[in-house]
Amino acid sequence: MAGKIVINKELCKGCALCIGACPQKLIVIAEEINSKGYHPAEFVDSKGACTGCTLCASMCPEVAIEVFRADKT
Repeated sequence: MAGKIVINKELCKGCALCIGACPQKLIVIAEEINSKGYHPAEFVDSKGACTGCTLCASMCPEVAIEVFRADKT
């Protein structure tokens, strides 16, 4: 099962809780700054390693992460 996440960069405050929660280490803090002055989290999965486990979204206090899952068929 493959997954992906979408992070709302305007809601994200860069707390990094999602980074520690991701077992695949697919989230980093972005270089850019959002309109509120925070460095938001950024999803970096070029190899399709995300499993869609939802741990990142579960940890996000701002509810800024949406998780999508798709079967590999």
